[in-house]
Amino acid sequence: MTIEDLRKKGLIILECISGSKAYGLDTPTSDTDLKGVFILPKSEYYGLNYIEQVNNETNDEVFYELGRFMELLSYNNPNILELLNTPENAIIYKHPFLEEIKTEKILSKLCKDTFGKFAYSQIKKAKGLKKKIVNPMSKERNSVLSYCYVNYGQGAIPLLKFLEIKQWKQENCGLINIPHMKDMYGLFYNETANFNGIIRSDEANDVCLSSIPKEIEQEALLYFNRDGYSTYCKEYREYWQWVEKRNEERYENTQNHGKNYDAKNMMHVFRLLEMACEIGTENKINVKRPNRDFLLEVKSGKYEYEELLSMADKLQLEMENAFEISSLPETPNREYINELTYKLRDKFYNEKTPNG
Repeated sequence: MTIEDLRKKGLIILECISGSKAYGLDTPTSDTDLKGVFILPKSEYYGLNYIEQVNNETNDEVFYELGRFMELLSYNNPNILELLNTPENAIIYKHPFLEEIKTEKILSKLCKDTFGKFAYSQIKKAKGLKKKIVNPMSKERNSVLSYCYVNYGQGAIPLLKFLEIKQWKQENCGLINIPHMKDMYGLFYNETANFNGIIRSDEANDVCLSSIPKEIEQEALLYFNRDGYSTYCKEYREYWQWVEKRNEERYENTQNHGKNYDAKNMMHVFRLLEMACEIGTENKINVKRPNRDFLLEVKSGKYEYEELLSMADKLQLEMENAFEISSLPETPNREYINELTYKLRDKFYNEKTPNG
């Protein structure tokens, strides 16, 4: 099922503009994101074809089935609480029945964790981008040989350096396992013995063993840093997947402000922590942000990364203090949410939704 299917069948019961335009943080280049809620026909809800979420390919349009929407509300999910409290000017359509969902009966001190963890996940993303920008990876992939070392003199040197000193080709080398010594191998060399080499090809992910005649003497010990190679492969794969999928506009913004972190992620850190503080003190969700200028300054890269972390730490402490004295319950009223979910679905079906 697609979002277009939801529209054609009249299944959408809530559709809102989300993201920066709902927060009041949009700029001329901002995209229009959509979020909403739909309700499945009885035949699909009670049958085997339950669908909890429908989104487009870029995930900037996401619609949740009523049951999933209410379930996420019971967890005080930040995205869903924001959707429920979308400002009037950003609501495209809202079924009157949904007015029965009262935010004040759903909010709880659980928001300290859900909003707080969401905020710090944005810091992690921003830091991850910083690492990728500062430490770009060569498109040419390192081979296993780059993670091998050989004893030499009173220490050890990289295998590639050792081969250069000896003027040996890796194809003429042979390796054997050394019992009780993990990732250590006996290294042999012979130009006529038809050894398998240290690796069979540059794309190999492991060293290669050979059958060594008894009369050939061992030349050295070779150590393969298997864990280091595995970590490199993971980081290489993640880096180039990131390059392929990165948002070029955000990347260019990061390059332009020169701070080497994703400033949009850091903006969301403060937005989320501020919203959490307001929940703790005012017992309500304020989606549209009152401090647009500051948040856009963060987004533009005005501040140093460490300065932002210091400010975020202070805001987190403020949030924790707010929830410490808050009158909110410890957890959401799940009984209320459960009864309301049944009541709303029953009303929708009695109203004769398509195929209901």
